[in-house]
Amino acid sequence: MSYDLVIKNGLVILEGGAVETDVAVKDGKIAAIGQDLEADKVVDAQGLIVSPGMFDAHVHITENGGGYRDEWEGYETGTAACAKGGVTSFLEMPLNQVPATVDGASLKNKIESGQGKLKVDVYSFGGLVPYTVDEGGIQELDEGGVHAFKCFMATCGDRSIEGDFMNVDDYSLYSGMKQIAKTGKVLAIHAENAAITDRLGEIARAEGKSTMTDYVNTRPVFTEVEPIRRAILLAKETGCKIHICHVACKEGVEEVIKARAEGVDVTCETTVHNLYFTTDELDAIGPVAKCSPPIRGKEQQDGIWEYVLSRDVLTAISDHSPCTPDLKDKENAFDAWGGISGVQNNVDVLFDEAVQKREMPLEDFADMIAAAPAKRFGLFEEKGSLSVGKDADIVLIKPNAPYTQTAENLEYRNKISPYIGREIGAQVAATYVRGHEVYSQENGVTEEFVGEFK
Repeated sequence: MSYDLVIKNGLVILEGGAVETDVAVKDGKIAAIGQDLEADKVVDAQGLIVSPGMFDAHVHITENGGGYRDEWEGYETGTAACAKGGVTSFLEMPLNQVPATVDGASLKNKIESGQGKLKVDVYSFGGLVPYTVDEGGIQELDEGGVHAFKCFMATCGDRSIEGDFMNVDDYSLYSGMKQIAKTGKVLAIHAENAAITDRLGEIARAEGKSTMTDYVNTRPVFTEVEPIRRAILLAKETGCKIHICHVACKEGVEEVIKARAEGVDVTCETTVHNLYFTTDELDAIGPVAKCSPPIRGKEQQDGIWEYVLSRDVLTAISDHSPCTPDLKDKENAFDAWGGISGVQNNVDVLFDEAVQKREMPLEDFADMIAAAPAKRFGLFEEKGSLSVGKDADIVLIKPNAPYTQTAENLEYRNKISPYIGREIGAQVAATYVRGHEVYSQENGVTEEFVGEFK
């Protein structure tokens, strides 16, 4: 049989472990895995790791910007950064687009805005917000094909912008969970106690506090743990599958582990930046590293790593949430936008930190970045592993190859990131989406838009 592409001589991460073998692609699918395979195009991966492409379950793209956020991250630049960073598909959050993706019309608007602009594949979250929970928004989103739902228990959105996202109150969370349970899909939850964190922030401002450390101190660990417990209780009551987003404290993971043991269908993720940075670095870095939940101290980071390595944390995600530079360039950290640009540095940072520095087995690495999130969100039939019949989403990783990240190397529309100036110990050598080369170190990011809305 003649194949379209064969990747030869690499160390290939299969579901049962890593082996030196060849991977053949035909019509966008993995067609064969074995020795002595031939094709029209052959890529020599000698010395490289051949991994499933990353499925990032938490990415924010801001297109359509609605006239308010038009200069934030769009599909062209956001998906180019994914390609360069080894992310072959992602679940897109229902904010910060304007209008937010909260019903059938806004889902259609989002997809139309991105047609012909995707370099990788995109799956959609639908938003659970108070203003559509009793108006059929969840049903419209489900019928429109969203793959999961998302809500905020922390304060979010700009009330001066019509159609912007909005955090749930307890009733809309409960009512929304009952409706989402009927769809069989997962509700992802940003779990922070809005009343306490908002008030602590107001007090800190009044006292003249302004540093990144001051900001972290207004979002203590218990303000994550309490809403996680509340969400779990409501999940028990409603039967809704839930996923706790970007957990930044070990106690939060422990609540999830305990609930799973009691039969609750709950998982959690953490972020790449929480696995990489710690609080004591933040004042030097500045608001470019501001996010919520915040980047916590070394003890918390070590605790999260323990649960990542044990695979109790489902996945590590970028929570790529960019804005324009003026919204980060603030003297007072409390005035800055809370979001980190990071999707281009998912795979290289995670490979370096998890595999090279902490000896995570390669099959666990592939599970963390691809298989586990694909399974959780119902996409494992087509994504998540290097298996015959699945989409040929592949990333080639060059191990033990340090480089320093620069602003010029970033594909983002606004070239700001806390990873600038950092030495990272591995490199993405090439990325393939359904067999199409979307990035290589030799050719750069492709000019073609081969990605699809799924």
